[in-house]
Amino acid sequence: MSISTLGTLFQFIGGLGMFLYGMESMADGLQKFAGNRLQRVLEILTSNRLLGVLVGAGVTAIIQSSSATTVMVVGFVNAGIINLLQATGIIMGANIGTTVTSWIVSMSEWGEVLKPEFFAPVLFGIGAFITMFAKSHKKKEGAEVLIGFALLFIGLSFMSGSIEPYRDAPTFSESFRVLGQNPLLGILVGLAVTAIIQSSSASVGILQMLAINGMVNWQSAVFITLGQNIGTCATALLSCIGTTRTAKRAAVIHLLFNVTGAVVFGVALYIVFMMNPELAMTRADSVGISIFHTIFNVVNTCIMFPFAGFLVKASDVIVPKPKETEKEWSANSVETEMIRHLDDRILETPSFAIETACNEVVNMGKVAVANLKIATAALVDADDNFCEQVFENEETIDRMEKMLTEYLLKINNLSLNDEQHLLVKNMYYTIGDLERVGDHCENLAELAKKRIENVDIDFSDLALEELRTIADATLKSVEASVEARQAHDMQKVRQTARWEEEVDSMEEEMRENHMNRLSNGDCKIEGGVIFLDALANYERIADHAKNVAGYVKEEMQ
Repeated sequence: MSISTLGTLFQFIGGLGMFLYGMESMADGLQKFAGNRLQRVLEILTSNRLLGVLVGAGVTAIIQSSSATTVMVVGFVNAGIINLLQATGIIMGANIGTTVTSWIVSMSEWGEVLKPEFFAPVLFGIGAFITMFAKSHKKKEGAEVLIGFALLFIGLSFMSGSIEPYRDAPTFSESFRVLGQNPLLGILVGLAVTAIIQSSSASVGILQMLAINGMVNWQSAVFITLGQNIGTCATALLSCIGTTRTAKRAAVIHLLFNVTGAVVFGVALYIVFMMNPELAMTRADSVGISIFHTIFNVVNTCIMFPFAGFLVKASDVIVPKPKETEKEWSANSVETEMIRHLDDRILETPSFAIETACNEVVNMGKVAVANLKIATAALVDADDNFCEQVFENEETIDRMEKMLTEYLLKINNLSLNDEQHLLVKNMYYTIGDLERVGDHCENLAELAKKRIENVDIDFSDLALEELRTIADATLKSVEASVEARQAHDMQKVRQTARWEEEVDSMEEEMRENHMNRLSNGDCKIEGGVIFLDALANYERIADHAKNVAGYVKEEMQ
């Protein structure tokens, strides 16, 4: 291999690297810029199938990858967030959204001003200056989009420059002639390239770059593009390994959708090219490929949309039901549900991952609330069964904290804006406070154990009534804090603060009352120690509830 050939190869590899990195950088910047607004999309996901198509197209346009969107959908289905019909709509929309990249690539053929070598360096320079000197994080996120956009085109220019000397080489023209004459081979090439680089947007972009240099005929371009649409399913199929049967069916639906469309279009266009050989051998251009790519995905969606139910039924046949000995994920355990919901596939889109984590933090809070009720019942009623239940729930809360901590660390390592970083940090602090609530519930259960095991320990009716009163106020503070976290509700934040102040006031008053009872001989010393310890635990629980609400307040300011 000569030095010039090696240099050309290096130029192509470097260009490809910049193209792929530019796509990723642009997508990251767009996600940061969109921020928590993407979280609201989850509400749309649970609406109807048509809106799902629009959501799928929009999200894919932002993250620049239908593969990533479909992987995320597999995660949603696995977590039980959406059903298969809703997933089908999103998958269809994702195929439409992926055409955005091809239109960006084809801009160079729209006019001299839009050629990469003309404006890309300027965009890169502007983005770099903003990144270096701007103080606003929003401006820096916008600069990241500019830099990614510029790198995409600079990489495209590098690849085009490396290929240009060979545009008239017989090898290339003969290769694409063979691909054109053999539709199956063209589809397989498109499928293989897309499966390797894990992005149909990128593989279509490479095909367009070859077309810009006049190296691709229409017959080969069409079949390679159809293969690229099938190849994008590889990522989702790999991601569904180890998931529920329903999640596997979502990946199969994606494959069925693209294969069906490729077969229908492939047969129709093969007949067209057989009847019109001149059209088949006409050189394709980048804009033409964008038009075909868009028409294929839009028309395929329109055709298949009414048959979404059929796709769901077909996936049921392809992915058989498990044997009786095999079990699906249990829906009876909150902990098990959390394992399902904290799906790494959702990390493809940080906004959705944050929303999922937030929901699970709320679920952890609900377990803590339930444990507080049981701990109070154990103490007031002196019930040993309640004590054991509290201990079991506390172990569950500890495991939930560990799972959430690990997931939040993964999210924190993603590309986030400042608002998202704050939310992740506060969720981390929140689960720490909720875990401490669980610890104090365990303390209350241990106090109940002492009361049960020592017959000499008893509370007066007045002491029991005071315990019920402070326990009720504490419970309301924790419930309000969890609701504040769930709904981002400032009113619930204020309610939490009021109940916490009420608990503080009660604790001081009841402590004084109890000292008077001890002095008067109405209560025994042993019971008095347990009573005072219980008051301290309730007061500390209310403090943690106030902390949880305080994090929400910080996010809303």
